[in-house]
Amino acid sequence: MQRPAALSSNPSSDSSFTPVLLVGVDFGLPHFDTELQELGLLADSAGLKPVARLTCKRKAPDAALFVGSGKADEILTLAQMHGAKEVLFDQALSPAQQRNLERHLQLPVNDRTLLILEIFAQRARSHEGKLQVELARLQYVATRLVRRWTHLERQMGGIGGRGGPGEKQIELDRRMIDDAIRRTKERLQKVKKQRATQRRQRERRDTFNISLVGYTNAGKSTLFNALVKARAYAADQLFATLDTTTRQLYLGEAAGSVSLSDTVGFIRDLPHGLVDAFQATLQEAVDADLLLHVVDAANPGYPEQIAQVQLVLAEIGAAEVPQLLVFNKMDAMTDETRPARLQDLYELDGRQVPRIFVSARKGEGVAALREQLAHMVEATAAPGITLGKAAE
Repeated sequence: MQRPAALSSNPSSDSSFTPVLLVGVDFGLPHFDTELQELGLLADSAGLKPVARLTCKRKAPDAALFVGSGKADEILTLAQMHGAKEVLFDQALSPAQQRNLERHLQLPVNDRTLLILEIFAQRARSHEGKLQVELARLQYVATRLVRRWTHLERQMGGIGGRGGPGEKQIELDRRMIDDAIRRTKERLQKVKKQRATQRRQRERRDTFNISLVGYTNAGKSTLFNALVKARAYAADQLFATLDTTTRQLYLGEAAGSVSLSDTVGFIRDLPHGLVDAFQATLQEAVDADLLLHVVDAANPGYPEQIAQVQLVLAEIGAAEVPQLLVFNKMDAMTDETRPARLQDLYELDGRQVPRIFVSARKGEGVAALREQLAHMVEATAAPGITLGKAAE
């Protein structure tokens, strides 16, 4: 089965990077990224090279070209000027808009959704992760089959009948994709059963389960390595790790050992297909006794990132799991933004949640975080004491 217009390239050398033009449309939503910084980081992570950026404002998407014909002409001129080989939109495009833009620009056009899917496909390592990505990709491709067969347009034939070779090929492809989706779901269901068995075994051992969650590139894997002395892959890039890793974390004689899991990072406008497909992996967060919500404290947009993580947690059914906010990357904060207190409370969705500042990379505050975790684990064993009260 042929994939959508290619996004992938070998990021090992600059000469192999595909030059792309980044486009963002401001529809008046509060989280619009005027500099397209996050889209640029996503492009870098996928092995693409942004060569130009264009933003514009609209009240609503144009049904045919998303940005309208005038702005589409401007995109074409800018792409030719900078030698862009592909156009990448920060918003999701409909199949029709994508097809019309490609005809108008005579260039491959892709959106944020496919870009994230491509990164996930490149980074997935475990059998489960690869299955989850494949399912999400199949579901995405199933809506865009018509893009592959525009050279076989429907033809009038017979007595008023409509049809043609293109339509037949689309039907064959749709059947193949539907079969592939069904098989992938069946294989994922087996993985879910295996994970459920593992969780029941942990529950029988009365293991306290902690899951690391947070916006992508907040430093979850670096913190995970600092806490359990593991060697999980960590890098300063979006979605550096996708597969869940679980280790035992010793918190002292009183609290004993707990189970600590590092999970996939979240991001704004995470494709719903990925949320559904990664339900098995994200189940670690749903079943956790405590969530370590890691935040990039040096990022001025961290309140919006926190809000996006909360949206995904609510979507997967983990909104009520107690949280400890870990404001990471304290070493990257300026003197003006560094906190006066390293431990306090932070208002999250109308409730006070304990917060602690750390630098996982330099180890600053990690010992205090261990103590905080030990107190929280001990508090849950005492009747009538909640995690929030224990933090105070």
